[in-house]
Amino acid sequence: MKVIDPEFWKSRRVLVTGHTGFKGSWLALWLERMGAQVAGISLANDDPLSIYKLAGVSCLVEEVIGDIVDSDVVSRCCLQFKPDIVFHLAAQPLVRASYDDPVETFRTNILGTVRLLESLRHCQSVRAVINVTSDKCYQNDERTLGYIETDKLGGHDAYSASKACSELVSSAYRSSFFKTRGVGLATARSGNVLGGGDWSKDRLAPDIFRASLNGERVVVRSPDSIRPWQHVLEALAGYLALAERLYDDEEAFSGPWNFGPPADEGHSVREVALILANELRVAVHWGASTSSKKKEANVLFLDSSKAHESLGWRPTWTLGYALEKTLSWNKSALKNEDMLEISCAQIEEYVDCMHDKKCSSK
Repeated sequence: MKVIDPEFWKSRRVLVTGHTGFKGSWLALWLERMGAQVAGISLANDDPLSIYKLAGVSCLVEEVIGDIVDSDVVSRCCLQFKPDIVFHLAAQPLVRASYDDPVETFRTNILGTVRLLESLRHCQSVRAVINVTSDKCYQNDERTLGYIETDKLGGHDAYSASKACSELVSSAYRSSFFKTRGVGLATARSGNVLGGGDWSKDRLAPDIFRASLNGERVVVRSPDSIRPWQHVLEALAGYLALAERLYDDEEAFSGPWNFGPPADEGHSVREVALILANELRVAVHWGASTSSKKKEANVLFLDSSKAHESLGWRPTWTLGYALEKTLSWNKSALKNEDMLEISCAQIEEYVDCMHDKKCSSK
């Protein structure tokens, strides 16, 4: 059985919130490539180097530019588009930004989830909903074993806590409203994603790329912290596989799911930074540890056994190859190459590798 069945997605009506963002853009491209009819709700993205702009995502989806917290915008889009499947990715996605504006983080990540699920509660067409939260939704106790889906939720910072709250909102709507209608509602928790077209502030790879463009050195904080690094297509493959099963069997596949690399393949911030900095010839300065005022977890692993066993999903690209694909995408973008073509080629290569385990050794 294939992990993802492209035939399933042909003419399927799919709503992606946050489609102008990094993950959302890659997901919209993949869905459109499989023949889905895609709509999106998101804030505007004017970054000229983003995958959203360079791959022309706005031309491939029925686009609504608006705030996920605006109930009128969200309800109107859901009722008019009549989606079969919904992927909720719209969020304030950064831990450190949540220290600067916790109110906006809670507003977007919690109330945004409520607004969407409340709109979908009255949308008769929808059959499956996946709320993409975060690996940081767990109460982090710095364990070296991976967190499993039944572990305690929590968060030391506003971002992590907001994602834990979004999980609880999803659970409440699932039990109170969606289950009685036979609508599947799952949550997806993935690791730190890498890939072309991400220029978010306070993320390791984008910060190093920016330093390269500007001829500056980069300050890398918490170099010894361990993260579950993976290419963005790894996480998206998990979401797509989950959506297919959820659509056909909401009872068996509703609930939380982890999508991350094996816990024994953890890599430090230092390792990833040195690979990128050496390739881009950027000088690195090792900055403050997580003992600074803006605390971040030192160690974070996910146990994805549930996805392995029930979905057939497993990591396909090694960290080294994920970084290679990220570097090649961004270098092509700076050469003004056709980024829609290059993005689709990377998706096609990933799909080929996903179903040919020989590729996983790259």
